[in-house]
Amino acid sequence: MQSTAQKAALPVITLAALGVVFGDIGTSPLYALRQCFLTSHLAISEASVLGILSLIFWCIMLTVSFKYVTIIMRADNNGEGGIMSLLALNLRTTLISDKKKIYLIALGFIGASLFFGDGIITPAISVLSAIEGLSIATPVFNKWLEPLSIGIIAGLFLVQRHGTGTMGKFFGPLTLLWFLSIGGFGLWSIIQTPMVLHMINPYWAYHFVVDQPYVAFLTMGAVILTMTGGEAIYADMGHFGRLPIRLAWFIIVLPCLLLNYAGQGALLLRSPEALANPFYMLLPEWSLYPMIGLATAAAVIASQAVITGVFSMVNQAIQLRYLPRLSVKHTSAEERGQIYLPFINWMLFISVVILILLFENSARLASAYGVAVTMTMLCGTILISILAYGFWRWPIWKVVLFAAPFLALDLIFVASTSLKIYSGGWVPIMLGAVLFTILMTWKDGRELLLKRMQQNTLPIELFIKSVSTGGGTQFVPGDAIFLTGTPDVVPHAMLHNIKHNKVLHQRNIMVTVITRDIPFVGEEDRVEVEKLNEHFYRIYAYFGFKDQPDIPRAVKQAYTEWGFDYDLMQISFFISRDRVIHAIGEGMSPWREKLFISMQRNTSPVSDFYQIPTNRVVELGSQIEI
Repeated sequence: MQSTAQKAALPVITLAALGVVFGDIGTSPLYALRQCFLTSHLAISEASVLGILSLIFWCIMLTVSFKYVTIIMRADNNGEGGIMSLLALNLRTTLISDKKKIYLIALGFIGASLFFGDGIITPAISVLSAIEGLSIATPVFNKWLEPLSIGIIAGLFLVQRHGTGTMGKFFGPLTLLWFLSIGGFGLWSIIQTPMVLHMINPYWAYHFVVDQPYVAFLTMGAVILTMTGGEAIYADMGHFGRLPIRLAWFIIVLPCLLLNYAGQGALLLRSPEALANPFYMLLPEWSLYPMIGLATAAAVIASQAVITGVFSMVNQAIQLRYLPRLSVKHTSAEERGQIYLPFINWMLFISVVILILLFENSARLASAYGVAVTMTMLCGTILISILAYGFWRWPIWKVVLFAAPFLALDLIFVASTSLKIYSGGWVPIMLGAVLFTILMTWKDGRELLLKRMQQNTLPIELFIKSVSTGGGTQFVPGDAIFLTGTPDVVPHAMLHNIKHNKVLHQRNIMVTVITRDIPFVGEEDRVEVEKLNEHFYRIYAYFGFKDQPDIPRAVKQAYTEWGFDYDLMQISFFISRDRVIHAIGEGMSPWREKLFISMQRNTSPVSDFYQIPTNRVVELGSQIEI
């Protein structure tokens, strides 16, 4: 019965995957082929059209179909994908020393930072390129393109706090209609000019590269736009699994994309003037307005997928202690992956609006887009190659055989798009550099802070022995929970409590939260408990990097194992709120220390992050110099 249910559910899951995973790459036909000709100022001819189409065909087949869908999707971390999962898998390998793993972390941070930049550019370029179809219908709309785009973007970010559950029901069918429509119109154009199917022959790509190497090099910077969203295939694997994503790609997405690109190419062979907007000029007049509406919906879906991906990536980084705590809202009681981060949401919105006002149209914005995608893909190729050697234990010859062609292709893409840095490519690089600096500063700052805190600590065993034999300590009724990141030493809050209040509670329980390098931890593995003596206990609470930590729930589970009665109103949670100040001496550079201190002071309260009722929290402060 279960097998039958799974088979019945597979089409539904595949349809859902179609709507969430492929929105970004699905909107690329709106602007990608046109940009290939505009980038290199290439004249329309049989050789140029078939050459570019052949490059697009083979790049999609090699990079998306083979590298991402076939190989990289094998690198699942308990079913989860994405740059943070890939980094977590790499950090498990024993073939790379701990000192060298810092380079893996840096590489993962670079990829994550660039993905964040991609999350800002995707909504801007997708919505702009969809709305620009209105100018084909009538020039009256020309002055309204930017306001309309900003209005749609504003609506998209406003509904984020309600979650994607309601919108998600329409994503799959709408995206299916989008792909079938662009594939159908492309097929109709191919029937009129069937010679365009020669694009499948790699001779045309080879001929184009050999005859015009510099033009081909420039064009590669725009060919990459046909693969934007390829990295989302891996990032969203945890939501749907490998099989539905692979089925959606090979049965629907890949054929429809190739048909549309070929159809646009056929149109250019018939009417070179259609280069102004080959996607919309491919359409019959009766279908223009419906397709503009459908394209706008597809652009919103693409933007939604990337925004959700950014939320997920930031949340994973917070759980792995690579970013400060931020307010995380859960928008669904059933789906734990549906989250909303207010600060990130509005920062993304402001950034997207600035991009639209700065670049004004999709053609100019495409220059900025390519840089982020190529560098993200390069980071992914390096990490998957290291994973194949260190985790999958591939022989070195097999790793080289796999990695060399893709590294060469990625480096060509990076080199080609780097020529666009001055004309807009600096945007994702700047955004990536800012986020990378934040990630590395927070990581280094936390390590420095923990090192300073441990310099003046007291071993917990020595403290318990002293309290138990001293006879002067007064114990009062109730339970006290102390959150601590260092379980072998006395928590700062406990030291301050006995120093100022001169008492300890009847039961003192130290809780250490440990984030494992897997997405989710089962309830049966949630807590590990230890009784130190009749007054002191220890809890290790384990969470995955996609779990939302819930300390009261973990404590309740521990109480059950101990056989204690759990009454939240009789429990006090003691939290140390450390005030970090800058001091001259060893550590980070002064500006990085000040940045870390600023982040530390503005981080979300511990009680909110760990879902502790505020009326049960006692905060005790201390001052630490770094």
